[in-house]
Amino acid sequence: MTSLILILPIIASFLITLFLIPFWIRKSKQIGLFWDDMNKSSKQEIAGSGGIIVIFGFIIGVLIFIAYRVFLLNDTNSNLIQTFVLLNVILMLAGIGFMDDLLGWRKGGIKRKYRIIVVAIAAIPLMAINAGKSKVLIPFLGNIDLGLFYPLILIPIGIVGATTTYNFLAGYNGEEAGQGVIILSALAIVSVLTGNPWLSIISLTMVSSLLAFLLFNFYPAKVFPGDSLTYSIGGLIAIIAILGNFERIAIFFFIPYILETILKSRGKLVKQSFGKPKKDGSLDLKYNKIYSLNHLSILIMKKLGIKPTEIKVTLSIYLFQIIIIILGFIIFNQGILT
Repeated sequence: MTSLILILPIIASFLITLFLIPFWIRKSKQIGLFWDDMNKSSKQEIAGSGGIIVIFGFIIGVLIFIAYRVFLLNDTNSNLIQTFVLLNVILMLAGIGFMDDLLGWRKGGIKRKYRIIVVAIAAIPLMAINAGKSKVLIPFLGNIDLGLFYPLILIPIGIVGATTTYNFLAGYNGEEAGQGVIILSALAIVSVLTGNPWLSIISLTMVSSLLAFLLFNFYPAKVFPGDSLTYSIGGLIAIIAILGNFERIAIFFFIPYILETILKSRGKLVKQSFGKPKKDGSLDLKYNKIYSLNHLSILIMKKLGIKPTEIKVTLSIYLFQIIIIILGFIIFNQGILT
């Protein structure tokens, strides 16, 4: 019975997102909140900022989980503060992302320095409760207690880093949401193995909301996620890692985004991840150099004689992420189980 009740937040999150996204698509187009589908040769205007609905579905799902613990388990202590802090941070990040969307991503949105500041401010709730553990394992040095340096410095750095870089590997139908499904599903498994089943429920609640969204966002997309989603997903990955005290494996899972940041830095963070659409539906390289893993995927397919298309690029990024996650479980297996 208990296990069946625990499925309710996950189901609720899925259904809320599933039913509200069509409404959002209609209203977005009515008010002019739509963007061009950049990887298509013909101009197509797609509803924007659908990530707001994903976050709404997620929030309701987590609140149902909280209600279950309070009213059925009479649990008013265990992890409730951390859960509300998590919701607080996610709501702030979603709001910042939505503001960035409204200001126009093609025009730069919120300026980079201000974006870093406001995202760091969103980490304050985690800092206030001294989230996570200040003892960290440093290679060759062993376990080191970082004291206040951990909540006051490392936590905001982690939130800013994950939030802003998750936004880099994007721009293809289904890419951002699908990546969120893959990484958060992996973190749900890590949460169970490390004795944090409550974090697993929270992760899967977001996964279910993302899966509902993907029905409308996967190729050919009817709605785009916007920064309201990418900021929230990146932040959630960091928060779960911090609260679950498994930052190392989460950072390893984040390797594609670390590589993407390096590639984007070659173009001074202004080169976009899009391909150059051709009339036959395939994609060519937009630039003479590689500034994204998406560009690298297009290049590799061309070298192999495979016709690069948007859906193939998205699936190749999924595959790369899954390989990284499998390697992460192999490398960190002993640490997870102990």
